[in-house]
Formats: sequence, C-alpha cells, structure tokens
Amino acid sequence: MHEKVQCVQCHVKPVFTNVGKNCQDCHTDIHQRKMGTDCAQCHTVQGWNIAVQQVKDHQNRFPLLGAHAAVQCEDCHKSAAVGQFQGLSTACNSCHMRDFQQAKSPDHVAGQFPQTCDTCHTFDSWFGATVNHSAPPINFPLTNGHANVPCVNCHVGNNYNLQIAATDCGHSGCHLTTWQQTANPKHSAAPTVFPIATCSTCHNTVSWLTANFDHSTTGFPLANSHQMAPAGKVNACADCHINNNYNLTTQLNDCGNSGCHLTTWQQTANPKHSAAPTVFPTATCSTCHDTVSWLTAKFDHSTTGFPLANSHQMAPAGKVNACADCHINSNYNLTTQLNDCGNSGCHLTTWQQTNNPAHSAAGATFAAANCSTCHNPTLWTNVVFNHAATGWALTGSHQMAPAGKVAACTDCHMGNNYTFTAANTDCYGCHQTAWNSTPSFGGAVPNHIAAGFPTSLCSSCHDTVLWTDSTFNHASTGFPLTNSHQIAPAGKVTGCDQCHVGNYSTLSIAPTDCANSKCHLTTYNGTNNPVHATAGAPFAAANCSTCHNTMSWTTAVFDHSTTGFPLTNSHQMAPAGKANACSDCHTGNNYTAGFPPMDCGNSGCHLKDWNSTPTFGGNVPNHITGGFPTSLCGQCHDTIVWTDSTFNHASTGFPLTNSHQIAPAGKVTGCDQCHVGNYSTLAIQPTDCANSKCRLTTYNGTNNPVHATAGAPFAAANCSTCHNTMSWTTAIFDHSTTGFPLTGSHQLAPAGKASACSDCHTGNNYTAGFPPMDCGNSGCHLKDWNKTPTFGGNVPNHMTAGFPILLCSTCHDTVLWTDGKFDHSTTGFPLQGPHMLAPRTAVTGAIGPMVNACTDCHLGGNYTTGYPTTDCYGCHQTYYTNAQNYGATVPNHVTANYPTACISCHTPWVTQAWLGAVFNHTYFRIPHHGSVCSDCHIAATNYKTFSCEACHTVPTAHRPGMSHPNVCTPSPACWYSPPTRCYDCHKG
Repeated sequence: MHEKVQCVQCHVKPVFTNVGKNCQDCHTDIHQRKMGTDCAQCHTVQGWNIAVQQVKDHQNRFPLLGAHAAVQCEDCHKSAAVGQFQGLSTACNSCHMRDFQQAKSPDHVAGQFPQTCDTCHTFDSWFGATVNHSAPPINFPLTNGHANVPCVNCHVGNNYNLQIAATDCGHSGCHLTTWQQTANPKHSAAPTVFPIATCSTCHNTVSWLTANFDHSTTGFPLANSHQMAPAGKVNACADCHINNNYNLTTQLNDCGNSGCHLTTWQQTANPKHSAAPTVFPTATCSTCHDTVSWLTAKFDHSTTGFPLANSHQMAPAGKVNACADCHINSNYNLTTQLNDCGNSGCHLTTWQQTNNPAHSAAGATFAAANCSTCHNPTLWTNVVFNHAATGWALTGSHQMAPAGKVAACTDCHMGNNYTFTAANTDCYGCHQTAWNSTPSFGGAVPNHIAAGFPTSLCSSCHDTVLWTDSTFNHASTGFPLTNSHQIAPAGKVTGCDQCHVGNYSTLSIAPTDCANSKCHLTTYNGTNNPVHATAGAPFAAANCSTCHNTMSWTTAVFDHSTTGFPLTNSHQMAPAGKANACSDCHTGNNYTAGFPPMDCGNSGCHLKDWNSTPTFGGNVPNHITGGFPTSLCGQCHDTIVWTDSTFNHASTGFPLTNSHQIAPAGKVTGCDQCHVGNYSTLAIQPTDCANSKCRLTTYNGTNNPVHATAGAPFAAANCSTCHNTMSWTTAIFDHSTTGFPLTGSHQLAPAGKASACSDCHTGNNYTAGFPPMDCGNSGCHLKDWNKTPTFGGNVPNHMTAGFPILLCSTCHDTVLWTDGKFDHSTTGFPLQGPHMLAPRTAVTGAIGPMVNACTDCHLGGNYTTGYPTTDCYGCHQTYYTNAQNYGATVPNHVTANYPTACISCHTPWVTQAWLGAVFNHTYFRIPHHGSVCSDCHIAATNYKTFSCEACHTVPTAHRPGMSHPNVCTPSPACWYSPPTRCYDCHKG
C-alpha cells in the first residue's frame, strides 16, 4: 500500500532520513492503545483489513477454545461496531455471572460457591461440571458407595462447608442412626471403644455390614480356637466381652483369669494345678497350653534346668508314666541337679545296692551326687567311666579284658581303695616284683638295682603294652646313638655295659669326645698320619668328631676351609690335586701354621719359586728386584698352575687399555718397558702421559700447537684431554669445554674457515679468556668492525654509532659476518608496517615515503638508547600540523586542539598507515545521516563541544504535527536552547 503514497505524506521535512518507522508514527490509533502498540499483530502493509482472521483466532492472553470459538466478536466486545476492542477480563464470571446465579443443582449462590468457575467447568460446555472431591480443601474422596450419591444427600440444607474427616462416618449428618442401631457389638454402650469418629477402623465404603476388626491391634491377636466360628470356637464377641465389656486388658498368657479359663484350670488334676499355684499360676497357662486345644498341653522341662532325656521322658518314649512318678506328693519345687541321681527321691536305693565297686563305701568319687560321671539316663547298668579323667589313662595292658589284662577294678584298687594319688608314671608301685627281677633277665637288660635306675622313671623305657620290650631314647642324654654306636645288629655295640662300665648315671661324655679314656683313646694314640698326640690343639682327644664320624674311624674327612685356608686345585690331595700327604705342607708335624691363602711365598711353601723368577724370562718380572711382596702372590697366581699368572693392572688405578696392553693386544712388549727398574713406587695417573718415564719426548716434540710453551691447558699431566691410548696422533679437543664452542666458520676446515689453531691463538697464546660474543676484540674481528663505515647500504657505522665491540653476536653469527640481523623488538619498539625495512608487508594510506634505511629514523647515526622517541608525534609532527590538507573529512588537529597522543585514533597504522585513523565516538553513532565533523562541532578550536542547531533548527527537520509540549516552554523556540537540547533525548 505504501508504494502509491506521495513522498511528502510521510517525509514532511527535507531531511528524508528523519521519519518514523513504526505504524503509529503515521497512522492514528483508533483503538486508543487498547490493543497495544504492535499493529502488525493484526494488520499488514499489503492491506489494512487483510489480517482480520488473525484477530478472530484471538491468539492472545485469552485464546478462543471450546464453545468460545463459535462466539461472535461483538458478543463479548460490545463496542465492536465502533472499532473499540478494549481488553476484557478473562475471569468466567465477567461474562457468566447470570449462569452462576441461576445454577440450582447445586445452588451456587446459597452454597456460597467461589466464583472460580474453571475449578469445575471447562470451555467446552457449562454442563458436565466435575469436582475433585479428594483434593484440598475438601479432602474427602468419594469411593465405592459414596461415589454415586446425590450431593444433597450429604450436603443437607445446601451446606457445602462441611469439614467431616473421611473416617468420621458416625457424625450426626451421616451414619449416626446406623451406629446407634448396631447391636453386635452394641456400639453405643461402649462409645470410647467404638467412637463415632473412627468407624473406618472396621467399616469401609463398600458396605456397612462387612465390617472387619483387626483384634491384634489390641495386643491380643485371635488365633486358632479364639477366632470366630467356623474358623474358631467363638460364636460372638460377647462370649469373651461379657456384659459388653470391651475394656479388657487380659494378656495373651493370662488364660486362667476369672473371665476365661479359670474353671478349667481349677479342674485340672494331672498335675493338679490348684495344689501348686506358684508353679502353675493362672497367669502363665500359655507356658504349656496353646490356642488350638486346652488338652494338648506341652511343657519344656529343660526350662527348669533338668531336661528330660531317654528313660526320663514320658512313656512310651521313656519310662515315666506320670509327672507324679518323680514329683511325689505333688511336689513341683524340686531342685535336683542332673548329676544328683542318687538323692533320696530318685535312685538312692539303686546306688546303695551297687557292689562292683561298692559305691557307698568307695568315698567321694562314688558319691550319690556324682552318678552322672558314669551313668546316663538311657540305662543304669550301661556304665562307662573315663579313667583318663583321674590323670591315669588306661592304655595297653592296663585296660579291662579283653582289650587289656585287667579282669576287674579291684585288680588295682585292692581293698576298695579308690583314693590313689600316685602319678601315673610310678610303675614301681605295682610292678616292683618285675623291677627286682632284672638281674636275672640277661641279654641286653641291665641290672636295674646295680645300675641305680630310679624306680619313679620306669616309663622312660617301658610302655603299657609289654614289659619286656623296653626301649630307651639315648638322645635324651645329649649323646644320640648313631651308626656303629647303636646296639647290634644295627651297630657294633653288644650291650649297654660295653660303654657304661659299672656306671649308668655319672657319665657326661660329649658326642665329640671320642678319645676319652673309656672309649677310643687307644685308637687315638696309635694314629700317625698325622700323629694326633703331638699335633697340638686341632687334634686334641676331645675334637675327634671334627674329622671322624660314627660310621667308620678310618674314613676321616677334614674340611680345610674351616682353617681359613681352603684347599683348591693343586693344593688338594691327589688325585684331585698334587699333595700326597698333609705333611707335604705341614712339615715337622706343624699344624699351627697361620699364614693366609695368598701368602704363597712364605719359607715353607713357594719361596723357592719366588726366588727363581729372575731366570724365567719372557714377561715374568724379576720378583726380587721388582720388590714384589712374598705375602701377596695370590694377586697374580692361582692354585691351578704357578706359571700362568695374570695381574689386574686396573687395581693400581691405571687400567691398561688399547696400546698400553701387552702385545699382541697392545704395543707393550714387557712390564719393564714402563716399569724401568721399579714396580712399587710409580704413582703416574692415567692422564699423566708426558711424565719423564713415558711420553715426555713426544710431548716436547709436538709443535701444532707447541705444547711445552702453551701454558696450563697443554701441561704434561693433561695429555688425556686430547689424546687417547689408541693412537697419539689422532688427538681430538672439545673446544666447548673452554666456554667457547667452535661453530660455523670458527671450525677447522673443511667444516669452517680456520686452517689451524694459531689462526686465532696467535703467538701460541692459549690463555685467551674472552667470551664467544666478544668478536670485536683486537685479536679477532676488530678489523671488520673498524671497516663498517665503508660497507654502505643498511650497515650502520659501528664506530660513530657507539656499537660495543663486546656485543657483536647481538646481530652477527658465526656463519657469515655480512648478513647481520638486529631484533629491533628488544629495544621495546618492534618495527611493523611502514616502519619496516623493505621488503615489508602491504601498507595503505601512507602520506609520505616509508622507512628504507636505519638512518631514516636514527638521524645523524644516533643509536643511543631513547632516540628516536617512540612517541609518534616526535617523528610525525609535520603530519599532525598539516592534517587538514590530507582530506576533506580530516579535521585541523591544531585548531581542534587535538592531543598529540596520535595512537588514540591512528590505531590501525600497521596496515593503513597515517590515513587509517579511527575515532571511538562515544556520544552517538557515526556516520550521522551524512554529516561531517564540522556540522556538529561548529567551534573548530574546541571539539569537546557540539551543537544540534546547525541541522535541526529548520522547520522541515521534524515531521508535521510533531509537538514536544513536555520538553520545554515556549515550544518550539526552546528546543534549541541550549544547542545540545536534542541530544538530551535523542542519543541514538
């Protein structure tokens, strides 16, 4: 529609951008803002009435749903004919109040129903309302029989403010009459037990007559016969609750109380309960009786501390016919213990008649209170006695026949004596006759009497199986009998008295003391290889077991290593070694020698061989002139062959490697080639190659460099720094150890440009201490440094620039002197954009030439710190003063009093140079309708102020009819005073 409208109808001012964009800016709102400010909700630019259907859809705060969808607009919007669709209330009663007032089933007004219709009604139809009777504030769910009852049946008198709880069935408005008429049980006669407010305890909403009561909630559950018939034997509650007494507090076990089973309790005769009321109190009937049947009583006799087992049980399980068999005269206060069988009321007669043994005369062991020690309740005559409990277990022949040899207890307990206290090892008390007969037994049986064997220790040798097969553990004496020491045929001993000559008790010979006067002394004295008697302590008579064993005297074996001198290889006895007899070494029967294994050259061993070394020749040094100690032969020689000696030269601190080894592995032909007349006092270090006895001549002849005059680095003691033991001429020096690594051109040719060490170390000076970056010192590149004024190009004059000769490596490397590079960012001023030397990155907006040489900035060769300044104005002052000449939109920086902090605006200078200035206009967005700076900043000398009046004072600057009556008075004259008045509101 807007396409056919004349421009001036909207653009009433010549400023065409100054026009509203919202509908209400041009179109009068006939709705008087009742429909909001968003006209596009209903109207479009294609036609004012084209979106009426959207209005009818009513998709706003009140969508038209259900029955509302078929209603005409004017049915609700009464002023629709004049276009007035002001917002209406969304509450139902704003339209349906008449319906609310006319409702009679139920009567909403009389019932004081709230006017929140949507609680029960829906959009679809006024009828068919539903109410959630379970939800607050009603909280009374309608279930089962309550579900289909008309409201007025309960809400009598149109009372809808009832506050009845769901359990309160018997209140006056509901089931009170039914409650009053209930007779089984009679509720009204026991109102505290059956209160009208707790009907739901028994009744439910299905049927009033199907009441169920959980009797267990009273603490008295009804089980078995206590249940109502036919499950139990009770016909009605009144069978127990006599006279409508429902306040009973009878306990479950209190069966015999006056109101229940007292008569039955009084009539019980087996046992007679009333005669023993403390044992059978009326309050503990449940101890024996249950609710199934009174007659099937069971009593757990074990609770008395006397369980009934075996014959004590009632027949037919046991032999008892009735409780009175034991509880004579209805005495149920017995405290008889389980083991007290012989008390006067039980088995005393039987106990008195027992004669094997006679219990009544056998003392405390067979007391009437100890019957259970042997007897059990199964059978009195089936007696079992654990004799081990007396401390004397019956084993072997001591057992009763047929297991043993005892016919009756009296075989041992003569005279009915059962009070024995003797220890069970004292066999002599019974077997004295056998002990006295040992002199006549013969064989290996010693005469116990003559030997003084103690009578209390018979069990040391004898057991209870057979007296005559005794054995003795000789190891218990500390002298075990092994091998030949055993009794024949296992050993060579024919009888104990072969060793125990007239004595079995005082011998204290140790197992190693073989040669004592009573044993092997004769054999010891006759031994001559070696002669033991004169060979000293190692062959003492008490040390025979060191070599000899109990198998055979002649198979002696001696472990020579126990002396600290193990016999290995040739030292062993032939044929393993070369020794024929001990006396080969132990001459003169001397077995006290104490020299160590490596002391081979002592006078008694290999001294002769040691003295013969001058005649051996070859690589064998003269041990005498060499000062080799006779006590250290083991350092070179072993016990296999004397002549194949080897010496570990590394043990001296000077390992022999490469050329230092004996030929053919190395170049040395003999030890004396280095050890000239001396093997003991040399203290040469492996690195001390040039000492007077070794390489001094070679050292003195070296001239590249001349070692003798080159100072400490080439001292005679430091040869190994460059040389190794493989070849003297293949010297390698790691120059980096000096703190000056050789890299690039500093290396020796062909890797670098140095021909010889003397190229740098002139005058054989190897004590130079200048660092790697001190290139310009007088001995190196000072000549190059002095020539920099003549190099031209971008090379600055190092002399006039004051470049320090100690910092050449800041720009130069060791590869090529002429390609020096300087990292300008280390000065705090990195070179970017137009500041870079060519070739540089692409830069636009440059006014004058960019930087082509260092001197473009460092005028006069001034490279001192702080020059030139890093402030843009210090270099670009000309650009600042002539800014108005660089474009129509560029303001005069001087007259505008712009600060000289150029970077505030010239932020993209790296890529856009001087003309790429950007200013953050914080007051309002620019560009501003095509205006230039001077349109607002009319004072060219002060850009801190601005004015709107240059544009907005003309009448056409505002739309027709625009009025600002609330801004100021008089309007419109006051609109431009002050000049920034527009900005107070229009900040966009």
